[in-house]
Amino acid sequence: MRVPDWWSIEVMDVEDGAVHTAGGWRDAYAQALAESLITNGASSWRWFEHSWGVVLEVSFAEEEAWAAWYALPGTQAALDAVPDPLRGLLVHRGHGGASGAYVPRVPSATPHADHTALLPG
Repeated sequence: MRVPDWWSIEVMDVEDGAVHTAGGWRDAYAQALAESLITNGASSWRWFEHSWGVVLEVSFAEEEAWAAWYALPGTQAALDAVPDPLRGLLVHRGHGGASGAYVPRVPSATPHADHTALLPG
């Protein structure tokens, strides 16, 4: 059995404070997108809400199935209707903005060299 491919559609809010938001776009198109995902063989899909917008992650067993769903007129119409189709839409392979912000790791223990005394030479 093949591992399904995940694809992400990231929709960002408009920076100028327009009335249309990514969350509003999701509310308007989620049902139609879900129906087309079901009827076109998606393995799974998930919505994620972020402070900057929304992410729809979809999974298909075959890349060709993803390409066919992506090319559907209904899918293209939904993507054309995002609040900012030029700067506020990212479509890519893999999981989307759900990975969180980068936070550097802090060492949990001090190196052993810090615990040795310096001997006079």
